[in-house]
Amino acid sequence: MPRGGNRSECSARRRGFARSHAAVSGPANRRHESPKAVSRKPEALQNGFTLLELMVVIFIIMILASIAMPVYNQSVVQARESVLRSNLGTLRSVISQYTLDKQKAPQSLDDLVSAGYLRQIPTDPMTRQTNWEVVQEDVMMAVDQQDPGITDVHSASNATASDGTAYSTW
Repeated sequence: MPRGGNRSECSARRRGFARSHAAVSGPANRRHESPKAVSRKPEALQNGFTLLELMVVIFIIMILASIAMPVYNQSVVQARESVLRSNLGTLRSVISQYTLDKQKAPQSLDDLVSAGYLRQIPTDPMTRQTNWEVVQEDVMMAVDQQDPGITDVHSASNATASDGTAYSTW
């Protein structure tokens, strides 16, 4: 069979397929319509999510949030405890330096600021104020026995740390 015959048979088959396809899909002008118009589902069912799908997503988000919140809160407490340890270490070091330099202990924490050892009194991260509990030195053990001063400082918080000890004992 010559090749030209094959081509005409193929094109005839294609035309036959096109005609049969057009007959199945409807009038000829429907071939040029948008896919939304040919679709059998109503437009409201094609777009958006169902209420059940939205509820499942919200439920999953709530589960993840309930897992994440305690972890976040614990990390905030650990950060505050770390800042408290740092502030206590700084205050104790400055009190010691002041005592060695002046040959007497400071009478208040404001003396450390006025003498230039601190720019400002750090805040207690547990109470969020500068209300530190100061420990006065014993008169008999004081360097200057007429004016006993501060030897130590503690947090004014009554709360308990994550390790079970009270912040006021640190």
